Order: sequence, then C-alpha cells, then structure tokens
Amino acid sequence: MPPPHLLLITTDQQRFDTVACAGNQRIWTPHLDWLCDGGVRFDNAYSDCPVCLPARTTLMTGLHAWRHGVMSNRWVEGACTPDGSLAGRLGRAGYQTRLVGKQHHGPGIRHLMGFDAQEETADYFRFYHQHPQLGTPRAGGLGMNEHVPGIDTVGEEHSLSHWAVRRSIDFLETRDPSRPFFLWLSFHDPHPPFVPCASWAQQYAQAEVPAPWRGDWSRTADAVPAGFQAVTRELSMTQRLDAERIRQARRAYYALISQVDAHLGLLFGWLGELGLMQDTWIVFTSDHGEMLGDHHLGGKCVPFEGSARVPLIVRPAASPRQLHPLRGSTSDALVCLADIMPTLLNLAGAPVPDGLDGLDLMAAQTDTARRERLFGSCGGYLHYLKEGTLKYCRETLDGRELLFDLATDPHEERDLSASHPALSRLRRLLEEHLQALGTVRDPAVPTSSADLPANVHPGLRSQVGNEK
Repeated sequence: MPPPHLLLITTDQQRFDTVACAGNQRIWTPHLDWLCDGGVRFDNAYSDCPVCLPARTTLMTGLHAWRHGVMSNRWVEGACTPDGSLAGRLGRAGYQTRLVGKQHHGPGIRHLMGFDAQEETADYFRFYHQHPQLGTPRAGGLGMNEHVPGIDTVGEEHSLSHWAVRRSIDFLETRDPSRPFFLWLSFHDPHPPFVPCASWAQQYAQAEVPAPWRGDWSRTADAVPAGFQAVTRELSMTQRLDAERIRQARRAYYALISQVDAHLGLLFGWLGELGLMQDTWIVFTSDHGEMLGDHHLGGKCVPFEGSARVPLIVRPAASPRQLHPLRGSTSDALVCLADIMPTLLNLAGAPVPDGLDGLDLMAAQTDTARRERLFGSCGGYLHYLKEGTLKYCRETLDGRELLFDLATDPHEERDLSASHPALSRLRRLLEEHLQALGTVRDPAVPTSSADLPANVHPGLRSQVGNEK
C-alpha cells in the first residue's frame, strides 16, 4: 500500500474551547466538527511553550522548547535544521513538501527549513501591494497584538484565509502525482488583529459569547501576580478593557475562527473533488491559545488553560462513508505539540529519530504509552506542570505559584496552593525540572518583575518585505 498523503492544518492563537462539537455552542465551526466526526479529538492537548516561534519549532522537531532552546519569539541558532526537520525527513522519505501561510519556525521566513517550497504570509501582502486595484488588506492600523476589534478592509474573497486556502488548492492541483504530499496549511488567524471580514463580523455582531473567567486569585487585574501579568501588559493591554469591549473582542475572535472554518470547507471540498480525501490523513491544531480576557489577561505565553491548551484533531485517511476505529472518538490522553512529528513520520513509514520528546498520537491513547506528566516553560520565567487533573503554575520572577484541580475547577478559579497536599511534591518536581534546564533563558527577558516592560508594540508593522 502506498504511503498516505499528509495534511497538517494549524491556526494561530486558537484556544481549546472554540470548537462547537467540543461543547461551545456559541461558535460556528461545522468543518472542524466534521473533522471530529470522522476522527479523534484530543481533549487534553497542550503547547509546552505557548508562543509562536517556540511552538512551531516544536512542531518541526518533535522536541519540547527547553530541548530545542527557543523559549520566546527570538530564534536560537541550530534549534531546527533543514535535514532534521519534519519537512526534511518527510522529503527524504519521498514526499513532496509544501508550506502555505505563516512560517515562523526558523531564523527567517524565507528559510525553507526542509520544505521543497513555501508561500509565506508576506507573499499575500506583497501581491496586494503590487495590485492595489484589488484593495489593501488590513489597512486599519490595528497592531499584531492589540485586542481592539475591527473589520478587514477587503472582502472575504481577498482575505488572508481565502488566499491561504486557494494557494493550497493550487498546490494540490499542480503537484507531482507520482509522489505523496505533505502540505502544511498555516493560517494566520485568529491571531490579532481581530479584523474579520464584514460578512463574518455581521454574523457575530449581536452574538452571545462566554464572559471571561475570574478567580479568587484574579478578582482584579492588579491582584494577578506580576509575572503572570507581564505578557498582557507588554502586548495587548487587555486589562484596560471593560466588559463590553471584551465582549466585542471575543465576538471578533469567534468571527475569525468561523471565517477560517468556512474556508476549510472549500479545501475539504476540493480534496474530495480531486479524489484525495480517502488517501489523506488530516491533523488540525493551533500553536497556542489566547487568554481573551480570562483572569484579566490577554494573549499567550502564560501557563493557564486559555493560553496553553489547544484544539487537536486527527482524521484518518478514509472516505467520509468508511468506518474507522477512530471515527467520532475523543481521547483524554495528555498530549502536546511535540507528538505531531513522530505521528506523521510513523504514518509516512519514515524513520523516527531517537530522543524525541513527542509520542505517536495513535499509541499515546493506550495505557502503556500514556504520558504521566507534562512540563511547560516559556520565556525563562513562566512554568507549569500538568499531572493528572492537577496543574501547578509558577512564575520565577517573584516566585509566585498557583495550583488548580481541573477536575473540579476547569476554569482555574480556585487557587489551592495554600493547602493542597500535593503542593510540595509538585513544587519539587518542577524545581528538579528547572535545575535540569540549567541556565536556559532568553537574555532579553527581565530577571525581576520591576524590570518588566509595558505596552511596547504599537500599531501594525508592514507585512510586505518584513522577513526578519
């Protein structure tokens, strides 16, 4: 039997609870629901370093961030190499490889890092810069991390999501038919700016969306420990937004996800038309989540559920009418982004290198191969340990710690660090983990909460030619 085609689909900054069939009936995601109906949804999936560059480097290497060394959005030389990358290994196994959309897993967006070819997000902006008669996308000036919602300045047929899917379809139509393909479709949305097209903004204009969660440790923004506040106050300043503005931002965020989902329907339709669906494994996930006002926080990096927990769906190569053991199933196995590389290599029949942190997602569901615990570290000072239903969070600027039992407190509202009997054991495990890391730290990261920056990313930087 020939090896299957492999389609990896990622969104950027999509939190775990934004798939309708997983329990959120306030969002419209029929095509993600369709993936779940035909495959397995992993309900306990995490990004160990929930920010773009580290997470995407993990996808390409099968290594946790503290192993490959990229702990923030600053590249570390040698963290990923073309030969050692997922794309490089699949290429040597005979696959034609293509990336479409956001790269952000190497020293620069033009580094192929093992892919045969790629079309990067900057190419989209370059095209519209060269064809101004078609309109100017995202010309409103909102920045890449601001949470003030807006509306895209082009119609849906000229949106970034539409471009990414059309370029992916073009690859499927013009690829080498004698070889299996590995396509990574990497959406930019729902990463800020929250600027859905007008048609999708209108659909959510009056929609009910969940209110942000607050805890006994986060009743006010100032009550949140400074180390956990830091990224919000550096990137999005979400703590300034009142309840109505948070509601508007959430509507725009939901609209972007539905806009992506609608374009997935176009892609899946073409896979069927081209006769490829029954031979293609599809993996869907996101690099990290988005706090979206929970606990007065915005953005990513922090160890809390909204930031670190991600959607993860695997649909096997099968026709829509074909029965498959995974069809419509849900797994509670503790999994992470590092698991995607060994999973895809195994599906391709390609050698899986020794020493990976990731587990094959198909094997991770069995009792003998389940992960007992997962460590997460971001930026050198934000850490977590997930074990069973317990999650221990710590920031090492001021040494503040939080402990939650997600079985009874799924939204991290009750801090148990003052009394839980497991605290000392979890603290010891994390300390041993941090000692093993040694001095892994981004030199640009402050060593004290007194040195934390605030509001340092104003406005939208040009996407055209911005290749660093």
